[in-house]
Amino acid sequence: MSKKSLFFIFTAILVFAFLLTACGDGSTEEGGFQIPAIKEDKFNVAMILIGPHDDGGWSQAHYEGLLHVEENMSDVHIAYVELVPEGADSEQVTRSLARKGFDLIIGTSFGYMDGMETVADEFPSQMFIHVSGFKANGENFGNLMGAMEDMKYLAGVLSGARAHQDGQTKTGYMATFPIPEELRLGNAFALGLQKYCPECTMDVRWLNTWHDPIIEKEAAASLFDAGAYVVFTGADTPAPADVATERGDVWGITYDWVGSCTAERCLTAPYWNWGSVYQEIAEGTRDGSYIPGWHYFDADTGGLGLFGFMDDQELPEGLTDLDPEVLTFVEDTMAQMLAGDFDRFDVFTGEIVDNQGNVIVPEGEQMGQLDLDQFPVYDLGCTYCMYWWNENVTAELPE
Repeated sequence: MSKKSLFFIFTAILVFAFLLTACGDGSTEEGGFQIPAIKEDKFNVAMILIGPHDDGGWSQAHYEGLLHVEENMSDVHIAYVELVPEGADSEQVTRSLARKGFDLIIGTSFGYMDGMETVADEFPSQMFIHVSGFKANGENFGNLMGAMEDMKYLAGVLSGARAHQDGQTKTGYMATFPIPEELRLGNAFALGLQKYCPECTMDVRWLNTWHDPIIEKEAAASLFDAGAYVVFTGADTPAPADVATERGDVWGITYDWVGSCTAERCLTAPYWNWGSVYQEIAEGTRDGSYIPGWHYFDADTGGLGLFGFMDDQELPEGLTDLDPEVLTFVEDTMAQMLAGDFDRFDVFTGEIVDNQGNVIVPEGEQMGQLDLDQFPVYDLGCTYCMYWWNENVTAELPE
């Protein structure tokens, strides 16, 4: 045998050995994604993330919720696949995880919904939970979301008070995609904004991405250039606070993760605590008591937070000199939310008027869950629906 042949054989053996080592945990590469394996005799939970697990925003908040499940339940194995695009890729990853045998699979982005619905029909003995969206089958495919409109409303209250106190009137919203969730959260902020600043307005920039540091910084800069004094976001990165800190005379509000509000000009951050919610679902799935449907939790579950107003948190610098009346209102409203005495329907209580002068919700009436979740074109029974901008929003509705 020639030396050249021996060289190729030796190289092939090394490559094979490397592959065995790389996949020694049972994971496999499928369609460009590393699909983790289950552990026998464990309850196996997998999560699909739209961004990196340490993005400092949405995906990191979910990942830390997954860690909470592992830390607080016995005989549980967790795994995740990150940076999974919405659409066909997410369906492929969901199906691959189901084939591996995961007992509970959690998809954490709106665009995972249809693919997960399809895979759930193919694997009826496994549980699939989709975060956001609006679909469920009541058997093994459930919808999960929380009332972040509570925290966005209070962030709007603080923003209006900050702007009014500083002689400013403009704010801005970095919205991701034209879905009901983004209009709902933007309108909640706008409703809070007008409480202490009836003259304040809110402009909107559509990002068409959940996570893109460059696009997010450009959008924040655009809103500040247009005169916004406070800018908040529906996306993953702390771009509004970072850009505000670079400028030094405006404020940004970050989102999703409790650790996101670290920049000097961060006013506050509405954020998620997914851990206890995921633990409830995992325990119920394992013992057969969890019935998947439209699981929409409110602040009294502990699943939501507003940075500076939760236990053991200090007020960010931008709030320390606010009118004490404002801080008392926010603290009292937060206490009511945590006690279950103020919820998402209270945020959307009429009279609510849109920016075309139409009465959307009459005086004393409230929007219901279908109203919060739906555009009228979905034709799923909403009365008021979530296709409007509050009267202080200067943007047009997305098509």
